[in-house]
Amino acid sequence: MNDWSRALSAHPAEGSGSRLETFSGNRGLQIEEPLLFEQDSPGHCGVDLPAPAPFRERLGGLERRGPIGLPGLSEPQIVRHFTRLSQKNYAIDAGLYPLGSCTMKHNPRLNEKLARLPGLADIHPLQPLSTVPGALELIDTLAYWLKTLTGMPAIALSPAAGAHGELCGIMCIRAALEARGDRRVRVLVPESAHGTNPATAAACGYTVDPIPADATGRVNRDALVAKLGPDVAALMLTNPNTCGLFERDIIEIAEAVHQAGAFFYCDGANFNAIVGRVRPADLGIDCMHLNLHKTFSTPHGGGGPGSGTVVLSAALAPFAPVPWVVHGPDGLELVDHKTGPAANSL
Repeated sequence: MNDWSRALSAHPAEGSGSRLETFSGNRGLQIEEPLLFEQDSPGHCGVDLPAPAPFRERLGGLERRGPIGLPGLSEPQIVRHFTRLSQKNYAIDAGLYPLGSCTMKHNPRLNEKLARLPGLADIHPLQPLSTVPGALELIDTLAYWLKTLTGMPAIALSPAAGAHGELCGIMCIRAALEARGDRRVRVLVPESAHGTNPATAAACGYTVDPIPADATGRVNRDALVAKLGPDVAALMLTNPNTCGLFERDIIEIAEAVHQAGAFFYCDGANFNAIVGRVRPADLGIDCMHLNLHKTFSTPHGGGGPGSGTVVLSAALAPFAPVPWVVHGPDGLELVDHKTGPAANSL
């Protein structure tokens, strides 16, 4: 790094022994940005403010008696420092996120603009329903589309992120098991599953039982079947898995899970790879969360806000969290309470 905090090439030019100065942050460079304290110039200040009126007597002896120790910098130094740091970030606007467990993609700028329309962005949660019929219609339409894409009969749009959706789904499974008087203590989680799956199962009070992968990186079906039993509540499977591989035996796996009386939870982090090609319901899945901020097009904005919508089978539908948007005699309504065996769930 030179005296002006400009980036230098990471490696000497071949045969020259010198380091070439550059202002860009391209991939071939290693930018070593000094800390603000390392750029300190005592006495420098980015603002010029008038001295405040005397106020020490109002502090009751709590006034600071020593220097704060902040670095002396001009405003351009500070702006350039943080601008250079921002240019080191890898973002969806700079390239693809090639993660098997986090398939982000580009959001059209038009969608970002629509999400910020005042009629959507400025709605208050406690507004009377009569003032937000358009929002209810959007929610109802979105729910219909997502149920159509997944083949699932029920949906919960309230979870705020992927891990939140996982938690919601496993809580629905636990509530369904408790409603039928079936106490189960284990959740099977393949080694190839999404990393938050074991944390979710543990947070719901289950013992996590790992399933090894086979030579191809997929679930070892024989090992899975061997671990199924009357104490297994669910299998949590990511498909395609964290390695980006589609679980080819998923239908046979679902049949084995159901024969054991357990539920089949699918992590939808990688639904982007199969959406429109196959419906999770046709694969025997009982519950699945969808990362709308990955597969679909909610605003990203620094990694969020997320949306972990959960779709559920008919057996789990009564245990989905409220509120639900339903069609009533006077139009769309919100149901905010349950009845029957699921009344005390979520």
